[in-house]
Amino acid sequence: MSGWNFADVWEEIAAAAPDRPAQIRGERVISWRDFDRRANALAAHLLGAGLGHQSKVAADLYNAPEYLETYYAAFKAGLAPVNTNYRYETEELLYLFDNADAEAIVFHAGFAPKLEALRDRLPGVKCWIAVADGDAPIPDWAVDYESIVSAGADKVVPPWGRSGDDLLLLYTGGTTGMPKGVMWRQDDLFQVLGAGGNLLAMIPPLETPHEAGVRAHTGRAGDMHLPPPTSLIVACPLMHGTAQFGSFGTLTGGGCIISLPSQRFDAAELFDEVERLGANSISIVGQAFAAPMLELLDANPGRWDLSSLIRIGSSGTVWSHDNKQGLLKHLPPGAMLMDNLGSSEAVGLGGSTSVAGAEATTAQFMVGPNAAVFTEAGKRVEPGSGERGLVAVGGFIPTGYYKDPEKSAKTFRTFEGRRWSIPGDFAEVNADGTIKLLGRGSQVINTGGEKVFPEEVEEALKTHPAVRDSVVVGLPDARFGERICAVVDVGDNKAPDLAELAAHVRGRLADYKAPRDLVLAPVHRAANGKVDYKAVRAQALAALGVTAE
Repeated sequence: MSGWNFADVWEEIAAAAPDRPAQIRGERVISWRDFDRRANALAAHLLGAGLGHQSKVAADLYNAPEYLETYYAAFKAGLAPVNTNYRYETEELLYLFDNADAEAIVFHAGFAPKLEALRDRLPGVKCWIAVADGDAPIPDWAVDYESIVSAGADKVVPPWGRSGDDLLLLYTGGTTGMPKGVMWRQDDLFQVLGAGGNLLAMIPPLETPHEAGVRAHTGRAGDMHLPPPTSLIVACPLMHGTAQFGSFGTLTGGGCIISLPSQRFDAAELFDEVERLGANSISIVGQAFAAPMLELLDANPGRWDLSSLIRIGSSGTVWSHDNKQGLLKHLPPGAMLMDNLGSSEAVGLGGSTSVAGAEATTAQFMVGPNAAVFTEAGKRVEPGSGERGLVAVGGFIPTGYYKDPEKSAKTFRTFEGRRWSIPGDFAEVNADGTIKLLGRGSQVINTGGEKVFPEEVEEALKTHPAVRDSVVVGLPDARFGERICAVVDVGDNKAPDLAELAAHVRGRLADYKAPRDLVLAPVHRAANGKVDYKAVRAQALAALGVTAE
């Protein structure tokens, strides 16, 4: 089948396995029947508010069942959902909603003060829908979300129908400039997420939406017995593609999405929920989540029963080799750590899998089946050549950035007669065909004519026993143009000095890659775990009393 739409598939699962849990948060358990009916009611409300084909529906929400219900409703109604960084302030929100042409905004009531300040500047928004949020009141200019969905509704199909061409907008790029809306056709996204199949488990892709319901009801794909449905804890924010796309894949397999009860990540709460619910999978974004997880397990060996846990998946940022080794010591035999190389506009660039006794090296990835490394001139980088190039992925990729043909042309390029997504990550191709990720070109530091990728220095620093987290930025230097500054978080450990850390790096990398400045401070990361390099550089400049050029 072509023209996949997630709503068509999930409706079949809801009909075939209505009593199976679809979402859990704390003591709330939402069945597939209720997940479907609540989304129907929200879809009907959005259409009744005057939204048309592919109108944009923004979700300004913490992780909660309402997040995926909002997306499901948009898919049902032929609308385009839009993620929102809930840490944005008023002007940032104004830019995003205006750029996305948002016509409906679903938000947690605690965000009302920020949103009220910009309502008059967004005349295109036709409805505001507030989700209950502790003691925060539902504002009088918004509709109470629960009043819309609580009674549920029967299937909703809009006058224009549904299509694989219907879009999802995933806004990205807040660390290097104004956010960009990546336009994913649902059909392309469904295909790149496996089309309901699983290569590792040798489960074939779906051929029809109805087959998803049959699998959910019988637990079989043809003559094959399927493993139990996945229960995925989304520890990272659903506003990030890692959690979103992982959730879509889990739901397409008839599984259950678990949101943590708290709005801020707490490693103890995460492991409490793994034990309580017997969860078998966790979604994180690299070191920002994995570091406190390992610290807690090391400090409390045997405290939690993690025997159900078979997979922890990450993407979007580097996840260190040492951390993976440490985590595997606490996980049951056969548990896998899946480190995926990709971005909002390039899913499937590569990946690595770590199991006990075979832990993958940091930033070493097997190239995906539709991925390659090209020079900026469009020539393939040969394995073992030592040449640097840009990682690219072809096949099912986005159509471009919303309302930005110039940036689209720079990222989505044609080489060898086919279209590729090239988000800007540099890499070398090892002799065995694996790739060594170097980092994003926009962050490269030019010191005395030598180009240094921050990520490789950061990983060298993180191997020091006192370093909990680190970020490397370039600061102005009269002689070398830029010099390397390390912003290092040591937590409660005894702080090393610059000489010690520089020597540590020199033992692993070329001399010119060693830091020449040191700032001891907590590291600024976005809510999705990624580094906010702009904020960290400003932090370093202020701490050292250096004037930006």
